[in-house]
Amino acid sequence: MGNKLLKLGFFLGLCGAVALHCLHNYSHMPTAQNPATAALPLTADEQSVMALPISGPLADRDAEISGLDWYGDWLIFLPQYPERLGNHVFALSKGDILSFINGQTSQPLSPKPIPFQDNRIGTEIEGFEGYEAIAFRGNQAFLTIEAEANGSVKGYVVKGTIDSNLGELVIDSDNLAISPAQSSSPNKADEALLLTEDRLISIYEVSGAQVNPAPQMHAFNFDLGSLPSVSFPTIEYRITDATQLDGCDRFWAINYFYEGDRDLLPTRDPLVVRYGRGRTHRQQPTVERLVEFTYSAQGIALTDTAPIQLELIGAGRNWEGIARLDDQGFLIVTDKFPETLIGFVPRNLTAQHCS
Repeated sequence: MGNKLLKLGFFLGLCGAVALHCLHNYSHMPTAQNPATAALPLTADEQSVMALPISGPLADRDAEISGLDWYGDWLIFLPQYPERLGNHVFALSKGDILSFINGQTSQPLSPKPIPFQDNRIGTEIEGFEGYEAIAFRGNQAFLTIEAEANGSVKGYVVKGTIDSNLGELVIDSDNLAISPAQSSSPNKADEALLLTEDRLISIYEVSGAQVNPAPQMHAFNFDLGSLPSVSFPTIEYRITDATQLDGCDRFWAINYFYEGDRDLLPTRDPLVVRYGRGRTHRQQPTVERLVEFTYSAQGIALTDTAPIQLELIGAGRNWEGIARLDDQGFLIVTDKFPETLIGFVPRNLTAQHCS
């Protein structure tokens, strides 16, 4: 009898140990969540955004800024619908921007209006949904347009001229290049323009593995003649604007995800797997980051530089424009969500060795 009880006790103890082991393992299993970000071992640094207050028409969220680029020492702001602002684009001088950032003034910045003449091109394009990007080459201006009609999205690239004294920006409405959509994702077209020595490249908004598995960016000469397409790496979420090339043929782009864009939610985000997520990015699904790319004759590729993850505030900020500020960092701007915001992202961009 004693031996039987001893054996029974040993058996029950063994079962208890197994049960505790199983319970321990179960408690450490990842909970159901977005598989693109589940069970991540790395925590990345985040960068806060310095707000630059503005006054005038651009302070209204309905200004809906969609692109940024430098024209000389003037930062040009492109509204998605310039006619809503009296047919104007706007400019801020680099000197005024630096004065605020360096603490020499605390007054809101006041963008200068520039008359914008597009010869009512919006009435000629079926389903016109506004301008999305802008880039300058000398006095030449290049802009992208998005249009959607009968459930089909189409992009366009147009060309114009800006006065050297900022007197007027005029679009040549007779010279349109078509940039077809690359996916069935709604309301997606070309959101950025990249200038190289001999061509203009328009960058499509989505290049995720599931929505656009073989991205190819449209390329044009400076008369908007079509050139062979340019390969582009797979990157999840949206690309909403890009800087111009630096001396090493590198550029940065805004990479943004709003949790309402469920069709863009990936099963795996390679950048997160490689570099981790910042503190605030671990707390919500929104993604606000700047990503570096490189351009060559072989196409566009990601560099080995870690993305700059922006410290999240609230439900997310739809950053739609980006431009370098010398070697000090980046200037970024939202559209209307949550309001018009202009921000400075500090980053040491001092010239580095080209590899």
